[in-house]
Amino acid sequence: MSLDPALLEILACPDTHHTPLAYDAAGQTLTCGECRRVFEVRDGIPVLLLDEARPAAAGDGDAR
Repeated sequence: MSLDPALLEILACPDTHHTPLAYDAAGQTLTCGECRRVFEVRDGIPVLLLDEARPAAAGDGDAR
């Protein structure tokens, strides 16, 4: 399931810097370029909870 492009334009990291997120459609994740947290997209819904984010691995967040 793909995210709506209009939604992707307004999504930002929930941390204090509010950096835009990079979307990886294949991995169903959103990655912050500032703090390198990776947020899952579950059933088409971005889970933007800091407690559930994971650190980015090499190659995460390269797609937008």
